Amino acid sequence: MSGFIANGSTPSASEPHPISNDGWWPDLDGESVRAALRLDASISAMRLEVALVNAILSVNRDLGDYQTAQRALGHTSLEAVPGPLIQNMKRPVHLYLRAVYCTAGAELAERYRSYDSTNDGNSNADELTPSVDEFRRDARWAMRDLSGISRATVELL
Repeated sequence: MSGFIANGSTPSASEPHPISNDGWWPDLDGESVRAALRLDASISAMRLEVALVNAILSVNRDLGDYQTAQRALGHTSLEAVPGPLIQNMKRPVHLYLRAVYCTAGAELAERYRSYDSTNDGNSNADELTPSVDEFRRDARWAMRDLSGISRATVELL
């Protein structure tokens, strides 16, 4: 018999510092991301930061043409791009943040699957699979909406 007893407690989550972006795209706040994605303390602040940086890199790359076009129009930041104001934030900023949050959420959901290999963990992993796909879909839709591209491509054969 060993003296090890698993109590199921989770580590406390110290929030990551604000994640700075490239100056044109908006910075992110780890606490807001954690709340929006409903992440508990089992996702460490460092793990969240890594996922957010990766998401920023990916989304910024995918929206590079959009950024170039907006800069050519004289917009010095995403916040300067015209759009309706919703909750004191312009539509383009909402869409960008959604794309980044969902991309980070997909990465976290994929990685989180591997932490628990018990029967409950395998069952939870199966339940997370649609979430990963939904996160990726929502990120792609947000980027397409921001870029003014249709969400679906249909081709007749």
